[in-house]
Amino acid sequence: MRRVLITGMGIVSPIGIGKEKVLESLKKSYIAADTIKSFDPADLPVKIASEIKDFNPEEFLDRKLVRRTDRFVHFALVAVKEALEQAKLDLSLHSERTAVLIASGMGGFITLDNENNKFLSGGPGKVSPFLIPMLLINMASGIVAIEYGLKGVNFAPVSACAASGHAIALGSMLIRHGYADVAVVGGAEATIAPLPITGFANMKALSTRNDKPKEASRPFDASRDGFVMGEGAAVLVLEAEEIAKDRKADVLAEVKGYGMNDDAYHMSAPDPEGTGAEKAMRMALKDAGISPDKIQYVSCHATSTPAGDAAEAKAIEKLFGREVFVNSTKTLMGHLLGAAAAAETVVGILQMHNHFLHAMPNLDEKDPEIKINVVGKKPVEIHFDNFVKNSFGFGGHNTSLVIGRYES
Repeated sequence: MRRVLITGMGIVSPIGIGKEKVLESLKKSYIAADTIKSFDPADLPVKIASEIKDFNPEEFLDRKLVRRTDRFVHFALVAVKEALEQAKLDLSLHSERTAVLIASGMGGFITLDNENNKFLSGGPGKVSPFLIPMLLINMASGIVAIEYGLKGVNFAPVSACAASGHAIALGSMLIRHGYADVAVVGGAEATIAPLPITGFANMKALSTRNDKPKEASRPFDASRDGFVMGEGAAVLVLEAEEIAKDRKADVLAEVKGYGMNDDAYHMSAPDPEGTGAEKAMRMALKDAGISPDKIQYVSCHATSTPAGDAAEAKAIEKLFGREVFVNSTKTLMGHLLGAAAAAETVVGILQMHNHFLHAMPNLDEKDPEIKINVVGKKPVEIHFDNFVKNSFGFGGHNTSLVIGRYES
């Protein structure tokens, strides 16, 4: 089987648009959460989110395309542009053999919310003829293919908050087994709108720290009470080793292994013992040919929910013991749902290249039931060659990736 290399990365996030700004925010422990500004949240039970500020899609994209696509597609296209520019790949040479897998958990939900309001207030004639293509989850992958002329395998993995983890794993699988030579993979999400905020709030998934938004996302902390909604996109360019080597590409990292399974336990709650999560990590390490004692860092899913953080911590302790470092980028950028895994993979690679782990500024008092080694309020200086990236989703979906430095 062929090895899968990462040659480009792009990210649009609440803590920065582009890798350089994201890296700067990571080093400063910048927290994006704030009172929602894109609409008036006064009547909602949760009034906070991690929004992307000062994002004008027309600065990056054609105005006509912007009008006919949802915000999550805008994020995806900007992230793809940055990733491809870094990869310096002539896609015309690989168009028939380039896969595109841009995941999302909820797709064009802002469009759906807005157009439904138009329908209720003004009738059918007020609804946009672009409603359906704008809300379809696969449209980010489809538009990327159209914009760049990519005619290989194309679809959108949909597995809630594990979706872009599946996109990275499945894109790697396509390259490994010869169905593609290049894959543009990642995730995009834009769900900061009244209806999804209310839906998550009513199921008690969101933090209700409306008066202290900067303190709301607190993975592994004893007083955590739910996640903070985020938005954004992240994209990786994957290449078969021989393609990257032939063109002397700068290699950022390698996708060394992946594991995927399901808890088969509950529609939204994780298996409290973390059994599925542990097995997914074991599968990924076995696939990578790396023993658990060679891993120094796990990039956690850890959304700041009481049940989710506890289950993941149990899984990590069972597999790695208590010494491996862990953190969760959601403490800074919030939860990007279907885009989270890809965004946090980008963050993991940035940390690996810059020899540090970002701080967890809201870890005031670690949950006494959580025994693992959570990074505290200050960044940790560390050199590591491989890391595990976990992502889990409603429905019991588990993905685990092993990402590391490439050695030819």
